[in-house]
Amino acid sequence: MIFFLTGSGLLAQSQEPLADQLTEMLKSEAFNLSLLVQTEAVISFKDDNFNGGRAFGLGATRLDFSGRIDENYNYKFQVDFTRARPLIDTRIGYHASDQFRIITGLTKPALSRELDPSPANTDFIDRARLVGAMMNSREVGVSFLGDIGNVYYNVGMYNGTGLSLANDNRFMYTARLSVGSETDNGSFLAGFNGAVNQTRNEQVGNTGLVSEGDRVLYGAFIEYDSRPIFGTLEFMQTRFDARNFGGDKETITGFYATIGTNVSDKSQLLARWDQLSFDLRDDTSDLFVFGWNYQATSLISFQVNLLAQFDEDDDGRYGLAGLFQFHF
Repeated sequence: MIFFLTGSGLLAQSQEPLADQLTEMLKSEAFNLSLLVQTEAVISFKDDNFNGGRAFGLGATRLDFSGRIDENYNYKFQVDFTRARPLIDTRIGYHASDQFRIITGLTKPALSRELDPSPANTDFIDRARLVGAMMNSREVGVSFLGDIGNVYYNVGMYNGTGLSLANDNRFMYTARLSVGSETDNGSFLAGFNGAVNQTRNEQVGNTGLVSEGDRVLYGAFIEYDSRPIFGTLEFMQTRFDARNFGGDKETITGFYATIGTNVSDKSQLLARWDQLSFDLRDDTSDLFVFGWNYQATSLISFQVNLLAQFDEDDDGRYGLAGLFQFHF
């Protein structure tokens, strides 16, 4: 969710005295506690294997401790209680200046614009499928980043094995470069991502495919927000020798286009086209998602998504998902 005019803490304080009490007790520069609780409901109209079938469940359930301490050092510790491995962020950083910062530990790699936001702030309940198909959501390593005028850079070196914390003495190298501008009428951001993962026998996202080594990933994105209208385009591709296919070169291609409008200070309507394809599998599918986001208070929000997925040689699968969220 891109919450726009009524993001957490932007409502007038006199309107939410209990939320103000929480902020006074638990948020400061040195120690900032955040809590995210999501409950979900999913319905597949026809196929039990689509959209999680028909069930109630939990989304992200996270506790986050972060802060900034003396001499410009900072820290972050985050756990997600719905995961078998609950630890998802453990990092220490140094903020030398806006032009140069260092982050070490377990954190998100800068591989996709769609991966960047917290699950509390995504446009739709689920991220675009290219994220799950091509990358790990967390990596252990070090990154160097900063803003130089309107140019942002991020370069990193990681184990390349995700939350497993394993290492085979080979690394993943990442790079992002983006340029942005902001005026009274809105903002614009365009950038490129790239990575080389030398790790051998790496599981490639959630695809079930295994890379024999030296997997490359690259892509570009454009993001625009004119306040009433906003949108994002992103293209990504990864190429690797797939052990599943005797070492033949597999290419996974992902693309999504999101457009949305702020209907009011609290409500958004959105639509997304999400395409994912595999060369060796000879498989392409298109997922269309229509969403409504509503910010009831600075801490409570709702999302409703209507989904339609079309794979090759089928008549389409349809589903509905809803999310109820507390985010402090």
